[in-house]
Amino acid sequence: MSVRLAHPLYVIRHGETDWNREKRFQGQTDIPLNDLGRTQARTNGETLSRLGVGFDAHVFISSPLSRAAETMHIARAAMGLPAGDFTFDDRLKEVSYGDWESHTLAELKAAIPDEVKRRSRDKWRYTPPNGESYAQLCTRVEDFLGGLDKPAVVATHGGVLRALFHLFEGVAGPEAAIRAVPQDRVYAVIDGRGDWLDELSG
Repeated sequence: MSVRLAHPLYVIRHGETDWNREKRFQGQTDIPLNDLGRTQARTNGETLSRLGVGFDAHVFISSPLSRAAETMHIARAAMGLPAGDFTFDDRLKEVSYGDWESHTLAELKAAIPDEVKRRSRDKWRYTPPNGESYAQLCTRVEDFLGGLDKPAVVATHGGVLRALFHLFEGVAGPEAAIRAVPQDRVYAVIDGRGDWLDELSG
């Protein structure tokens, strides 16, 4: 683990989009939530509200992509907080899949099978054309974390969560790149330990 936080951090992945449902590479393409995604965002806000934590001292920060921003709006409303009272940070954007965005893996396997095989050998370090690798994403996430000096609630993306698995749980990059990143659970880093809230309390 290369990052130490002095304060709690709560992380919500944005709710489902139609591209998530269709298993399309989404990356930094700005796709809105669907109805299930809005329900998931509300559920995560309710999970946070049940913690009994006073959130007055927390900063709320979102990726600027609309699916994360709407997730934060909905989650804050479910917590009984003013929906729009949060800031944005570009470092919380999803990993860029470059030219692969909008395509499914099946489409890419048919069109560029050799590139897909290269990625499958090391998803952590592979860089799609005009995109970025998970390793590069991890560098900007680490930079974001280094500036946090207060407890925080963050709305972000699956790739950012995978970077957090690597940074806070010591999960090796290739394993972090394939770990599940659910959209209906809250990830927390408390006392230096990162895990899903139900696991931390269990």
